[in-house]
Amino acid sequence: MTEDAPKRCRFCDAELTHIVVDLGMSPLCESYISPAQLDAMEPFYPLRVHVCERCLLVQLSEYVSPADIFTEYAYFSSYSSSWVEHARIFSERVIRRFDLRPASFVVELASNDGYLLQHFLPHGISVLGIEPAINVAAAAIGKGVPTLTEFFGVQLAAKLASQGSQADLLIANNVLAQVPNVNDFAAGMRTLLALRGVATVEFPHLERLFAETQFDTIYHEHFSYFSLLSAQRVFRAAGLAVFDVEELPTHGGSLRLYLCHQADGSKPVQPAVASLLAREASAGFDQLAPYLRFGPRVERVKRELLTFLIGAKEEGKQVAGYGAPGKGNTLLNYCGIRSDLLDYTVDRNPYKQGRFLPGTHIPIFEPSRIAETKPDYILILPWNLREEIMAQLAYVKAWGARFVVPIPKVAVL
Repeated sequence: MTEDAPKRCRFCDAELTHIVVDLGMSPLCESYISPAQLDAMEPFYPLRVHVCERCLLVQLSEYVSPADIFTEYAYFSSYSSSWVEHARIFSERVIRRFDLRPASFVVELASNDGYLLQHFLPHGISVLGIEPAINVAAAAIGKGVPTLTEFFGVQLAAKLASQGSQADLLIANNVLAQVPNVNDFAAGMRTLLALRGVATVEFPHLERLFAETQFDTIYHEHFSYFSLLSAQRVFRAAGLAVFDVEELPTHGGSLRLYLCHQADGSKPVQPAVASLLAREASAGFDQLAPYLRFGPRVERVKRELLTFLIGAKEEGKQVAGYGAPGKGNTLLNYCGIRSDLLDYTVDRNPYKQGRFLPGTHIPIFEPSRIAETKPDYILILPWNLREEIMAQLAYVKAWGARFVVPIPKVAVL
């Protein structure tokens, strides 16, 4: 897509004319740089968020195809202990709630490294992961989780359904935002879901993104940002009904939707659905105006973070980062923060160690680097995991280091 071409809503095809926030030009947030690539040209793309006036879906234009982003991917879910535990608790709950047995069939879309499906195996339940990133899928297969390395949509769903492989439980955790063709994806879910089956979908809640100025969760890998109102519209158009919803603390505040076929009368709609829809409407998510007030708040967070980092450096302090998440790369590139303000960052993922952050070229080390250099401040880039990270780094209190969280506003802990 060129910048001069009219932009169309990926759900309802209306022309997009309203901007929620413009984060400037940014590289792909998971395109970590090897030492050999430091002098090579690095592509940057507009990071401009639109809202559709007709259906109120918040979205980015598709500048890069999913194949370019996800065929090899740097994110491995299992490196977050709290996320693996979140998956384990979920698996135990849905097994009980929907009476899943060895004869049941569970499918996860964007199954990553098997972080979730591994928990169904001890129960003797058949599983299948669908994960396009070959390097990540290999890790899942190594855990005994059968995995197809393909992108999901109607075509693959129809192929599996024709083979008798319809899902009693179909899981889509943190993938809906990463799908450029939401209509094809939702229709594929309908096709793959057994007639009496249940689908669950988790995604960061747009309400929390706005309320807590979580602009760093915006990046090219995330094509859309959902409220319950907009997600329900997408799934209703595909023939799926939301019969329950849960609010989760993960990723700064997420929703978990429970879906079934619209013709399935065995799953009554729970009161939580109407309650949350009413709350979103009360907050203005069914009107255009609130979407257009987000940009100035993002600019204020940028100024606060730069003021803090410049002040720390003027005082001769060393500031290190913890984590190399996609959200951190959006934050650092939008704010123009490079190694003059953030000396380095560390990450538990060996895939990222020894590389450099995209755009900013801040070096990534093993976590032991913090004990070796004893920084004065540690900027927690995956702020949604701050409790887990602060527990891991409890030893930094020995030299008086303090933690810094940038979102929803700069806080020194």
